[in-house]
Amino acid sequence: MEDMAWAARRLKGSRLEDIQVIEKPKTSDIVKVHDLIKVKVKKAGKEGKGVFFSLEQEPAAEGALVAIDPATGAVKALVGGYDFKRSEFNRAIVAKRQPGSAFKPIIYATAIERGLTPASMVLDNPVVYTDEELDKVWKPENYEEKFYGLITLREALTYSRNLATVRLLEQVGVRNVIDFAKRVGIQSPLTRDLSLALGSSSLTLTELTSAYAVFANRGVRVDPTLIISVSDHNGRVLEHRELALQQVVSKETAYVVTNMMEDVIQRGTARKAKSLGRPLAGKTGTTNEFTDAWFIGFAPNLVAGVWVGFDDNRPLGDREAGGSTALPIWMTFMQESLSRFPVTPFSIPDNIVYAKIDPQTGLLAPPGEEKGIVEIFVRGTEPKDYKVETPTPTQFFRLDEEEASF
Repeated sequence: MEDMAWAARRLKGSRLEDIQVIEKPKTSDIVKVHDLIKVKVKKAGKEGKGVFFSLEQEPAAEGALVAIDPATGAVKALVGGYDFKRSEFNRAIVAKRQPGSAFKPIIYATAIERGLTPASMVLDNPVVYTDEELDKVWKPENYEEKFYGLITLREALTYSRNLATVRLLEQVGVRNVIDFAKRVGIQSPLTRDLSLALGSSSLTLTELTSAYAVFANRGVRVDPTLIISVSDHNGRVLEHRELALQQVVSKETAYVVTNMMEDVIQRGTARKAKSLGRPLAGKTGTTNEFTDAWFIGFAPNLVAGVWVGFDDNRPLGDREAGGSTALPIWMTFMQESLSRFPVTPFSIPDNIVYAKIDPQTGLLAPPGEEKGIVEIFVRGTEPKDYKVETPTPTQFFRLDEEEASF
């Protein structure tokens, strides 16, 4: 039963409301005699005895994966769909889909570049935007449908707070974010409004993954390439790609954003990947109605992106988010691929400094403050002021009660 229980949850139509879940399913609820089913061998004993199978299916959903060497731009792996015989459409290179929160690191990187820090405070509270000309109202919400008040940029990215990100985009400016996105390799048109904070602009998996490679490569941009050289039958080189390196982001900004994305894996929306036991950074992405699921992440020597969704934009199913749908695929691929590389930490630039801060205010924690946390800063941006303890107001009426008790 454990090998077929997943089939007790089925998407019967094109909407989330069409999901059918069989409570406490029996084997006969899932498969019946004379059903034609697909299986894979789970375990096989000697001489064909003790053979066990698990229930499989050919998925209706599609997926894509691309892996890039951030130092050279060489594409190490490329998967454009489930089966080339079923569809020749390359979803890794051609398909443009909304990345959801997977776009957020570009917004936070723009903020860091413009002088903000992981300890800068941003408000995560309800907000409503009204367009009187179009007679439209936009009310963004957090995934958990909760609000968290004043939080640091690090916490906002780690837990993917939508409302905080919208306010951050409003603070740093849509134009500045678009300019930054173009520098790191985003070529698709981007919406020039605050919905950009939630990944409303459609991108290809390859262009967004190659943008993440800039963070992995200390701010250096290398265009992704599938072919390095072409030789004839005599070994004479006919074409050779020269490596074109561009420092498009400072190495300090690249490291700070990478360090913030490490927290996404250590304690945030992608903490399942912590089990790989390596220095890793990345970001999940999920779109409205759970239509698209993304995860893009990297080690110092390899960056990979995964997308999962339906070609016809149907929802994947309730709670089929980036962390539950795309991340496991990414983990399987990276666990195998990174076994070929030594465990390497992310390189820390000389201009990165550390300071103990109060997470409630983003200011320096007073000496001896137990709740203080160590935060990183680009030299010169660290806070100079200490948190000031707010005295508890004296409740004078209590003094009367105390006197009466004597």
